[in-house]
Amino acid sequence: MGEEKKITGKKNVLLCIAALLILAVLMFPLFWTLITSLKTEKEIFQYPPTFYPHELNTKSYAAQVETGDFNMFQSFANSFLISAGSMLIAVVLAVPASYAIARYRFRGKNAMLLSFLVTQMLPVSVLLTPMFVMFKKAHVYNTWWAAILADATIGIPFSVLILKNYFASIPKELEEAAYIDGCNRFGAFMRVLVPVAKPGVIVCAIFSFLYAWGDLAYGMTFILDQQKRPITAGIFNFMGQYGTRWSYLTAFAIVTIIPVTLIFIFMQKYIIAGMTNGAVKG
Repeated sequence: MGEEKKITGKKNVLLCIAALLILAVLMFPLFWTLITSLKTEKEIFQYPPTFYPHELNTKSYAAQVETGDFNMFQSFANSFLISAGSMLIAVVLAVPASYAIARYRFRGKNAMLLSFLVTQMLPVSVLLTPMFVMFKKAHVYNTWWAAILADATIGIPFSVLILKNYFASIPKELEEAAYIDGCNRFGAFMRVLVPVAKPGVIVCAIFSFLYAWGDLAYGMTFILDQQKRPITAGIFNFMGQYGTRWSYLTAFAIVTIIPVTLIFIFMQKYIIAGMTNGAVKG
């Protein structure tokens, strides 16, 4: 409270100016992508560059919904299906796993946590070959299941590491009170602990969905049919052998990030709460 009262006068003005400058720097790539999508191909390569389209070009956006080999609506549906499936698997597996890690002591616990951290550091290219072999033998290659399972491997470690702190911060007395009221261990877990950890579960679900939505490598590698590929794979439809249609490409990028933007706008309360409330106990 006292620290907040000190941020007044000139210091407050300087901090606001600094925040606006940082925001301008961070938002400039998005602004440049937007105005590029509204320019003609000739104006895009004009020098010096223009900071607003002198000739408004909406054909790049109209091309996104034209019928052909690439169907924007079908690709959106594919991405939603893959992202939702990956999110569901990540949450269903991560919630009980993180509870067990937080509540029980067993041999190899630290090694398990370290393995989760290591998986977050590995580049995607290292995992592509072994996953390709496994999906081929499991007969799920070139299906949505291949991309769903592959994307779930990104969301599960992140979710476990986040939710572990949530369950560790919940007092054991709360769980014991549920036992006294007649709940068994599973009932106490589902009726008491999971609702208490709801902000963490929500933020893990959101990030698992966004990881899968923004994935390109798995969707391109494990799905060959254009009709089954996610929205991110559509970027190659605007990159030709002899050139790239930059207005179409940037318009595609703007359309693709709309769902992500909406998720952050409407779910920011849960994201902020979920990332901070669990940082009570390691």
